Amino acid sequence: MERKSKSNLSELYLEENKDQIYENALAEIQSFELPLGTTLRSVYDDQPNAHQKFMEKLDACIRNHDREIEKMCNFHHQGFVDAITELLKVRADAEKLKVQVTDTNRRLQDAGKEVIAQTEEIIRCRVQQRNITTVVEKLQLCLPALEMYSKLKEQMSVKRYYSALKTMEQLENLYLPRVSQYRFCQIMIENLPKLREEIKEISMSDLKDFLESIRKHSDRIGETAMKQAQQQKTFSTALQKQNNVNYGRNMHLGRNRILESKNEITLKRTFEDEDEHEEEVLTAQDLVDFSPVYRCLHIYSVLGDGEIFENYYRKQRRKQARLVLQPQSSMHETVEGYRRYFSQIVGFFVVEDHILHVTQGLVTRTYTDELWNMALSKIIAVLRTHSSYCSDPDLVLELKNLIVVFADTLQGYGFPVNRLFDLLFEIRDQYNETLLKKWSVLFRDIFEADNYSPIPVANEEEYRIVISKFPFQDAELDKSFPKKLPMSQSVPQIYMQVKEFIYASLKFSESLHRSSTEIDDMLRKSTNLLLTRTLSSCLQNLIKKPHIGLTELVQIIINTTHLEQACKYLEDFISNITNISQLTVHTARLYGLSTFKDARHAAEGEIYTKLNQKIDEFIQIADYDWTMSESDGRASGYLMDLINFLRSTFQVFTHLPGKVAQTACMSACQHLSMSLMQMLLDSELKQISMGAIQQFNLDVIQCELFASSEPVPGFQGDTLQLAFIDLRQLLDLFMVWDWSTYLADYGQATSKYLRVNPSTALTLLEKVHRGMKDSSKKNNIFAQFRKNDRDKQKLIETVVKQLRSLVNGMSQHT
Repeated sequence: MERKSKSNLSELYLEENKDQIYENALAEIQSFELPLGTTLRSVYDDQPNAHQKFMEKLDACIRNHDREIEKMCNFHHQGFVDAITELLKVRADAEKLKVQVTDTNRRLQDAGKEVIAQTEEIIRCRVQQRNITTVVEKLQLCLPALEMYSKLKEQMSVKRYYSALKTMEQLENLYLPRVSQYRFCQIMIENLPKLREEIKEISMSDLKDFLESIRKHSDRIGETAMKQAQQQKTFSTALQKQNNVNYGRNMHLGRNRILESKNEITLKRTFEDEDEHEEEVLTAQDLVDFSPVYRCLHIYSVLGDGEIFENYYRKQRRKQARLVLQPQSSMHETVEGYRRYFSQIVGFFVVEDHILHVTQGLVTRTYTDELWNMALSKIIAVLRTHSSYCSDPDLVLELKNLIVVFADTLQGYGFPVNRLFDLLFEIRDQYNETLLKKWSVLFRDIFEADNYSPIPVANEEEYRIVISKFPFQDAELDKSFPKKLPMSQSVPQIYMQVKEFIYASLKFSESLHRSSTEIDDMLRKSTNLLLTRTLSSCLQNLIKKPHIGLTELVQIIINTTHLEQACKYLEDFISNITNISQLTVHTARLYGLSTFKDARHAAEGEIYTKLNQKIDEFIQIADYDWTMSESDGRASGYLMDLINFLRSTFQVFTHLPGKVAQTACMSACQHLSMSLMQMLLDSELKQISMGAIQQFNLDVIQCELFASSEPVPGFQGDTLQLAFIDLRQLLDLFMVWDWSTYLADYGQATSKYLRVNPSTALTLLEKVHRGMKDSSKKNNIFAQFRKNDRDKQKLIETVVKQLRSLVNGMSQHT
């Protein structure tokens, strides 16, 4: 029971709670608070019939509200009716008022139209005024930018590109940012990079024109620079001479007064010439406008492409350097070719030096040194090649002078030129070679034109003319005229040409920045080459020429003797030129002595040879009858002609040194003796009669008489006759028929026939034996029955056997 009551109480409590929930939900719905989802869920979440109960509660609430609305309407209904009645009363008045208001409005509108028009005009003017003010303000803001852009265009038109870039920079950084909202500003901003590229292209085009211009003007720039260097050198040389004169004046005032005056005049003229040239000579800036390269450098530097420009410039200049260093194939033919080549190179490096000093970083000293080293190697190679083609010493000398001026010019600009001066020493050797070739022709012409006879001197004036050309000194010379000097015309001419060679060689040594000792050494070496090689070769060739006879050879020997004596004067001549004493330790000596001695020995040998050849010519015309029964009783005609020739020839040898004449005479006699001996022993000669032996003996007697007549003085006793001793003993053996004595005394020092060789005797005896046999057969058919002939033949056979045994013994002993 109690449990049931508790259950009812619980249900009652739940019902009350539900009612409270429904009332809260209705209150929320009436308050129109959204969303209602939460409220509605709270209604439907509890009981299954909660929806029905909620709807009942909702209907009850609606009915309550309807009753309240009805009460309110009933309460206010009379007031509403009264208000409507009042409204109807004022309706007529409202109509009247409407008409009046309409009329008033119409009249007001009519009256306000003019005011409205004026007001609108005022508004329009105020808007225009405001717009104008705004435009003025904006224009004032834009005008600087527009003015700067106009200035930019003007600068572009007058090619002031560097200023134009500065203007662009101001536009971009200062003016255009203020008006960036306008379209024209955007157009300007878009055009500025194009203008920069245009400026770069134009400046690069100007640079290319500049490079082309300096390529064309390089030779003129170089020529101008070389002229200035040469003038400076001339001025310095003249000034140095003046200083030397002033110094010499203190030492030898009286003696050098005239020389000093002459040098002062020369120096004054040099100064005047220098002043004149200074007015005429143009500089590199006068010949070439360097502004394009400055402008292009500044432009590229401003644009941040300075390194690109530097690389481009250096690359193009390297290409131009290679073109400049490439010579013409015919450069070696004329000095103008070399001058143009050097002028272009000097002009190139003068421009580079100018660029180096007036720009910052476009070219550096390292770059120019590298470029110069490359160029110097190429120049040296080119000069070595082309100078080797030069065969004219004058052209080589002019080339040397050009190289010196070229080196001095570039040295003045700070370029090292030591290798060029080293090259000059190589060219000096070549110059000496060309000089030697030229002087070889001169010597040959002198020798060809010489008459190889002593120089005739008609009077003292002619004598002085000769000794002015050649240092001839003869204390024993009779000063009475006319006379003949021992040497021929070629001697003073050769001597003068040697001095001219020394002068020519000295010309090359000038301006080489070498000491006097080195120059002296060079002169002596080149002169030695002239004497030992060129002159010696010419003399040797002259001596070997077929048309040079014995008289000419004798004169050549005399000439070389005098030239040899003149060598000491040549040494003095060189010493006077170089002011180097011959007593200096390192001073070279001239080899003329050996040269002329060798030539003289060759001439002597040629004399011996020609004498022997002449003797052979006479021997060849000998016509012996080897079968004659008796001699003619006189010497052969050919031999007498030969002796007469030798006698006249040896008379010419009186001017030769005694030893030479004696040697020639001895050589001629020995050769004659040998030729006669060979004639007897000729293998083609099969038989000889005793009559031929007797005739041959007469010829040998004439030779001995010639030898004993002392054709050349200076022989002691019968020295010259000994040349025929072999023939004499051989002929005596056959003439006396003293075979027993020969065989008995053979091998003894006291033998009468000591110079007769058994083989020679055997050969001749066999020929005589055959001749005797043949003669006996021809003369008498019964000759074999004659006792004397039989005995003689037996003797001959016995002697032949003994001679053969001697010959065999000699061969076995050998």
